[in-house]
Amino acid sequence: MRLESIQQCLKDGIIRNDNLAPFGLVPPLSRLKEKRPIAMIECVQQIPCNSCALACKLNAIHMENVNDIPKIDFDKCTGCMACAMTCPGLAIFLLKSEGGKGYVTLPYEFLPTPDVGQQISALNREGKVLGSGRVMRILPPKRNDGTALVTIEVPEEWLLEARAIRVGE
Repeated sequence: MRLESIQQCLKDGIIRNDNLAPFGLVPPLSRLKEKRPIAMIECVQQIPCNSCALACKLNAIHMENVNDIPKIDFDKCTGCMACAMTCPGLAIFLLKSEGGKGYVTLPYEFLPTPDVGQQISALNREGKVLGSGRVMRILPPKRNDGTALVTIEVPEEWLLEARAIRVGE
């Protein structure tokens, strides 16, 4: 089933939670409701990259070798965002659930960067609009590539689905 999950992602270019689950890459819903956010890695290609594992000072991200799919120990992850800030593939998201709301921190490379408090359209992995959300925080780029981390507030049921935003409209 693992190989089939990867092949399906590569075939249509869309990663789904069903593709990630066999690898243990979907955090337990109970963990999403704890005090701190948790990272979710949506990297399914076995390519030579281990920037996330090297960035994690808590050793919460494990890889058998540089070509392995990174896996998170959800009990060790503190949601520090170091992995998301270094991922060249924009494949790491931070998730948190609180008070019936979902908070998703995602990489954002478009200009202009949205403003805190701004209404946005939350998009799923296919680029389809889920509905309206709100920008809660922006971490400006710490790398030379211009990738900001934007935290959005969405309904809790979109927590595992919202992966991009559209500003304006």
